[in-house]
Amino acid sequence: MEVQAQVLQIINKKSKKEQRRKNVTRKVFSRLEMLEGAKSIGAGAATIALAGAAVGIGNVLSSLIHSVARNPSLAKQSFGYAILGFALTEAIALFAPMMAFLISFVFRSHKKS
Repeated sequence: MEVQAQVLQIINKKSKKEQRRKNVTRKVFSRLEMLEGAKSIGAGAATIALAGAAVGIGNVLSSLIHSVARNPSLAKQSFGYAILGFALTEAIALFAPMMAFLISFVFRSHKKS
């Protein structure tokens, strides 16, 4: 009878250790999953700048049309400024996907072994 009790105690100790180990691995996996979700949200938020760039390009074009309509003699100079505005706005539009790709692929979460 005593031998059986000792064997049961040993089995219970092992199972408690296994349960603790499983709980720790569950916590680690849930943290990694949360990190992956946060990365996806961050990458999606970075692409919102593309909408802002589209609005900026629309504003530049609208301002060019208004300025040429008011003073056609300054059309060449206004066009030069408009091209500069397009270039700067488009640069922001290129930085947004670059940041989204950096967040998605470069900043990786590594499992601790």
